[in-house]
Amino acid sequence: MTYAALGKPYGHNAYQLGQGKRLYNSFGCRDCHGDGSGGSGPPLLDGWWQYGPDVVSIFLSIRDGRPGGMPAFRNKLATEQIWQLAGYVNVLGAYSASTAAPGRDDDLHTRPAENRAPASILFSHFPEAR
Repeated sequence: MTYAALGKPYGHNAYQLGQGKRLYNSFGCRDCHGDGSGGSGPPLLDGWWQYGPDVVSIFLSIRDGRPGGMPAFRNKLATEQIWQLAGYVNVLGAYSASTAAPGRDDDLHTRPAENRAPASILFSHFPEAR
């Protein structure tokens, strides 16, 4: 896949994560998934991913949509933009901390920063989650 050929840049590059965050906010992801803690769509911070937490599964969910409400974005976003958005969503629910993070918002923060591995913080009391 192109992602592997490019050296997987979308989850480890602050610029790419920033672009993904911008897309998350501008394409209505926040309307369903909130700040990552969920809403009418499933939460992204809890570490429980029905279709898998890897960035390729996230890419496919965004591109093709999923039954039960997740729309397909293949005709709304370019492939690179889907990778950027998938990289950002991937770090939202990551179990391990990242060295890269998108820029901070001026909004009130209701969750840990993206590079703080929110899922590991939420499940740190379970020894098998480490």
